[in-house]
Amino acid sequence: MTLVETFFNYDVLAASFPALMRGLLTTFLLGIAGIVFGVTAGLFISLVRLYAPKPFRLLAVFYIDIFRAAPVLVVLILIYYALPFLGLRFSSWTSAALALSIVMAAYSAEVFRSGIQSVPAGQFEAAAALGLPFIVTLRLVVLPQAMRIVIPPTTSNCVSMFKDTALASTVALPELLKEATDAQALHANPSPLIGAAIIYIICLWPMVRFVSLLEKRFQKEKVR
Repeated sequence: MTLVETFFNYDVLAASFPALMRGLLTTFLLGIAGIVFGVTAGLFISLVRLYAPKPFRLLAVFYIDIFRAAPVLVVLILIYYALPFLGLRFSSWTSAALALSIVMAAYSAEVFRSGIQSVPAGQFEAAAALGLPFIVTLRLVVLPQAMRIVIPPTTSNCVSMFKDTALASTVALPELLKEATDAQALHANPSPLIGAAIIYIICLWPMVRFVSLLEKRFQKEKVR
């Protein structure tokens, strides 16, 4: 067989296309779930780390350090295979979403912490002088400024999150890579894997370019 027939077999790609689209939908929904829950939890954890009483701050630091150090695959395996021994059993979908959200929250918390701390302390002092409560100051003064700083790294983390959804195939979740692997076995041809790789690139390349554009834009604003 030629290179094209082996890796870019049109008939095999056409036959496996519906399965790849089903896998892409699962990948998309899983990535969105991990991002929404992870970023939301990350913001909360960052606020706990910065402003909560010391025991809670230490707990937040411990969480961030542990789950930034632990690979997503390890967290996924622990949730799916280890927790049932403790009486907690989750589906493949729930396990994957939890693992991605937990790790995303750790990275997002560190990004938000950095963004909030980059806002000058004088902003709090000025707001206090105007009689604004701390929560109002945080919501209306500090967080809007911090968000502009955290958008590029958060978007970059989102790209990584979508790539990490491929790890869900280890718990038999039919996401894009799992569907491609099954199609490869069915047709005895690696073309579905190449098709999945192309789909990943098509979907994630615009996000990568978006991150670059954001970074350039914010660098220009800093220069001004």
